[in-house]
Amino acid sequence: MNYRTLGKSSLEISEISFGCMSLGMDQAVNSELIRQAYDSGINFFDTADLYDKGWNEESVGKAVKPFRKEIVLATKVGNQWKEDGSGWDWNPTKEYILKAVDKSLGRLQTDYIDLYQLHGGTIEDPIDETIEAFELLKQQGKIRAYGISSIRPNVIREWVNRSNLDSVMMQYSLLDRRPEEECLELLKENQIGILARGSLAKGILIDKPSREYLGYSESEVTELKKELNKTGNPLAASIQFVLNNTALTSAVTGIRTKNQLDEIIRADTYNISNTHLEELGQFLRNNHYTNHR
Repeated sequence: MNYRTLGKSSLEISEISFGCMSLGMDQAVNSELIRQAYDSGINFFDTADLYDKGWNEESVGKAVKPFRKEIVLATKVGNQWKEDGSGWDWNPTKEYILKAVDKSLGRLQTDYIDLYQLHGGTIEDPIDETIEAFELLKQQGKIRAYGISSIRPNVIREWVNRSNLDSVMMQYSLLDRRPEEECLELLKENQIGILARGSLAKGILIDKPSREYLGYSESEVTELKKELNKTGNPLAASIQFVLNNTALTSAVTGIRTKNQLDEIIRADTYNISNTHLEELGQFLRNNHYTNHR
């Protein structure tokens, strides 16, 4: 497993990381799976207070406790569950973040979070206030770095201009080339790490049926999948395409089973040439953001 520095931070993270949202509700299974991932070289684990109403954080916290100091632990904030549990409201205020972090620390059974991320964001947010909260938490030692999870170019630009954020998590894959238009280069120029989610396009690139996806027709998706199959390992090709972009830090992959973990670990070492990856990238026209520009 290779490791890359996350932006301007001191965090060294595995180029393939563990997206914990996909975990089930069996603690023993989760602990074993996360331990196997750690033993395989994955050291970056990403969760959120929103997932399973906080239980996901609890589960991850229990699983990583034996090797907490050896990993990079990330979680997210900004979605506040309603008291009746019927849904959640968006709350990026400083007051809420400063309270929510303590609850996450408790569930994760840790006294610091390596990467704390705003779980979304709009251009109407009190962005400076949110930044103040993150900067204060860094001063207090409760977090080591902060970032946002967003696909909105207008929001990302504001955060780049106003803050010292270390990372942006965004959707990026062979079927979602939208970040290439502006965001990837902007973040690379400013030494901000990029965490790619959705690298397998919800499984469409590997084992789910072809369908229309972000402006690509079903037939276009089918033809791309045929090209992927020529590599002998569509999963490896999909992940390596993402990581082949020098702006990227890590591909955050959702893992739920031991078989999935094994396939993802194999994907890291499967030999696909840069030329072949570049050809895959040229196979379809690039799609672009239409909103939040």
